[in-house]
Amino acid sequence: MTTPSKAGGVIGHARYTYRLRVSSTARTALLAEWVRCRWIWNECCARSKKAYADGEACGPARLDKMLTEARAANTWLREGSSVPQQQVVRAFASSRAKALKDIRDRLPQRQRAGMPRHKKKRVAAPSLNYTRHGFRLKNGRLCLAGGISLTVVWSRGLPAPPSSVRVHRDNLGHWYASFVVSATVEDLPATGRAIGIDWGVRETATTTSDAHDLAHPGHGRNAAQRLARYQRMMARRKPKRGQPASKGYEKAKRQAAKVHKKVARRRQDTSRKWAKRVVTDHDVLAVEDFRPKFLAKTTMARKAADAAIGATKAALIEMGRKHGRDIRLVHPAHTTMDCAQCGARTKHALPLSERTYTCTACGTVSPRDKNSARVMLIRAGLNPAGADRARAAGPPVRSRREPGIPSR
Repeated sequence: MTTPSKAGGVIGHARYTYRLRVSSTARTALLAEWVRCRWIWNECCARSKKAYADGEACGPARLDKMLTEARAANTWLREGSSVPQQQVVRAFASSRAKALKDIRDRLPQRQRAGMPRHKKKRVAAPSLNYTRHGFRLKNGRLCLAGGISLTVVWSRGLPAPPSSVRVHRDNLGHWYASFVVSATVEDLPATGRAIGIDWGVRETATTTSDAHDLAHPGHGRNAAQRLARYQRMMARRKPKRGQPASKGYEKAKRQAAKVHKKVARRRQDTSRKWAKRVVTDHDVLAVEDFRPKFLAKTTMARKAADAAIGATKAALIEMGRKHGRDIRLVHPAHTTMDCAQCGARTKHALPLSERTYTCTACGTVSPRDKNSARVMLIRAGLNPAGADRARAAGPPVRSRREPGIPSR
């Protein structure tokens, strides 16, 4: 992966996803290709377990040899393209290597990636990966190896020739093509302004600028009544164990999935529009490096999930990298306890019900989240006006301009 050395340089890779119009013939061919790839994945799982039991190695070379032998012995495997099948082997090898690395590093069980699992026929969603030699774009259509031709809904143009593509189907039965292209910096005019951003549940993002605060959108709350209706329908029509589901159950299940999909898209749209506005108006962003996963085990789980803090933070970082802005991730420790005016720290953590921060040292009174947003600026080395004496010590600040940044 590369990082920008100057304006307009390459910053890694980005994905551009488009909807596909799939004919019945193409759908049959895609599903047949997925059956072969799923069989190869499950065969890799079986070989991996056998090698582990026998105390043998099971690296990429051994799995490639297994694929070669399987294609030679099975005519129905040779009927499909070798490109997506090879990519399945590589994906399995990478997943297995990551799991073994976590075991060697003795990471806690909750942080480990886990060994690759068997893909079930009625659970796993079809997903096919093609490298540069396995596809081409001809007259606006996506032509895959094996004679599969798909119509792409070009909602926007590709900035560069793609290096690979992933064709997948979601839980609603819609097909998508996700192209990987080289991403470059799209420069924006310099503004000379900096902003501090604090994440929360009452408001998704509180900033040092009142004009850029992001209120809790509440998309999930607004759709809760319709979702509950379809979930009740599913509960009434749930089939007994071992029996096939009725048409009514499948219809209610699809309607519930549509509601979930619509809420997810609204959250994504809100996050991206807010991120673009923040990045356009500021050169430097001091962002709280907050990880909201622990909120799923609290009484605020539903509201925190509806706020989509993780998705909003990811959209902000992605937009900042795209436009070459300086993003500094600030460790969240004690950000609600420090005073942005004098740097004094309270002796005890403030309860969530207390929304006003009052400094016992200098007497400053300010909204709790606004004070935390100013602390972000101070810890990132961007002291706002009137905060010259603020506490400088604190956890290290990471910059998103450093090498090793995950791409989109």
